[in-house]
Amino acid sequence: QVQLVQSGGGLVQAGGSLRLSCIASGRTFSLNSIGWFRQAPGQEREFVGIIRRDGGGSDYADSVKGRFTISRDNAKNTASLQMNSLKPEDTAVYYCGARLGPSLKYVWDEYDSWGQGTQVTVSS
Repeated sequence: QVQLVQSGGGLVQAGGSLRLSCIASGRTFSLNSIGWFRQAPGQEREFVGIIRRDGGGSDYADSVKGRFTISRDNAKNTASLQMNSLKPEDTAVYYCGARLGPSLKYVWDEYDSWGQGTQVTVSS
């Protein structure tokens, strides 16, 4: 199981951009798919996007498709979420999660480990 530490986030105006990073410790990062989820106050944690363990494919929620991009660098044990054209409704705490294996999972409780979460606030 990898341990994940997140960085990035903050306050940005609508239309702006932010980049979140997720840094893993352990030797098995490349064996894990990485998912990004977010949770707004009073709401369930929702799927944002996911990237395969080899970086060869990704998928996104319809609400962020075309605006958000996930990437990873297995040599550096790092995954990133680039968020462009941010909207006030993107405001949430964002989490990266790791799941061992090749399958893409879209439900947060199927992940093995999580980052600590980072706040993203988009002002109108």
